[in-house]
Amino acid sequence: MSKFTMYVTVSGEDRLDILEMDSQTGVLNPQASVGIPGRPAPLAISHSKNFLYVAKRETNQITSFEIDRSDGTMMELCNVSVGSDACYLAVDHTDRFLFSSYYSAGKIMIHRLRSRGAIDPSPIEERITGSGAHSIQTDMTNRFAFVPHIAAMANGESAPNSIFQFKFDEATGKLEPNIPSEIVFASRLGPRHFCFHPKGEFCYFTNEQDSSITAFTLNGDTGTLIPFQTISTLPANYRGPNTCAQIQITPCGSYLYAPNRGHDTIACFAIDPFNGKLQSIGNVVTEPIPRAVCVDPSGRFFYAAGLASGRIASYEISPSGNLRPLHTYNIGESPMWIHIADFGL
Repeated sequence: MSKFTMYVTVSGEDRLDILEMDSQTGVLNPQASVGIPGRPAPLAISHSKNFLYVAKRETNQITSFEIDRSDGTMMELCNVSVGSDACYLAVDHTDRFLFSSYYSAGKIMIHRLRSRGAIDPSPIEERITGSGAHSIQTDMTNRFAFVPHIAAMANGESAPNSIFQFKFDEATGKLEPNIPSEIVFASRLGPRHFCFHPKGEFCYFTNEQDSSITAFTLNGDTGTLIPFQTISTLPANYRGPNTCAQIQITPCGSYLYAPNRGHDTIACFAIDPFNGKLQSIGNVVTEPIPRAVCVDPSGRFFYAAGLASGRIASYEISPSGNLRPLHTYNIGESPMWIHIADFGL
């Protein structure tokens, strides 16, 4: 039997909410609330499910917590100052290193994680990459890392509009630029977040400024990406403003979802199991400014948090990948991140 727990950073109210998720119905029930001053936003959970990490974007800190797996509640372990506001966190597959990216500072950092989940205050790696560094993860082999950067902003500030490619040494926690070190796009795409297909051979990036998704083949030997498709997240007749945000793939690798901020929908795609290509299966109306989204560990339910509405909308994922609306929950001002952990009993 599975025990699913949802964590939501309610950034505008300086807290993290813990909700119990019914794995059979998708229904959410409030369980606890933890005050986290400093505008908490991105979350990451260790692969062991024993530790949770929260970046505080107002105080430029990352906080680590130990999780009580019996009920999902947390105990604070430490605070680490990082000098800027981290917009993304991820843990490597050995649970020994914490990655963070910094949109404003244009950099990435890697910190060593101690055996009890605390963060070593001195980073192993601090690397300037360029403005708009929006996320960082290693692939499923833990040998390669990628850092997407959005394109130049409306105020003229330059940004790479590219994906940086690295080799990662899981013994030392160090990065080395891959060859090529960067995928630069000719058109203004603005890659933001990404996810890997569970088979490991494909990778999908949301393009914030282009309102699209680019699909890549991941070369398992070299750790480099080769683009083979870019597909819009919007209906063909939509002409209004819009930007993309996060991206989620079902555990089986059959369906992919990305939120549209402006059109205020979830773009839904089916994934060809042989070549990885995406096919649009429609857009589903959701909460205003859907920044944070999450597929539950079973792949049966989908959740979208409205940054403007302060609500979470829940959906059932049909066998064909379509989203069927279920319930809406008031969560609070500016929900910024959703993560669901499976604490299997």
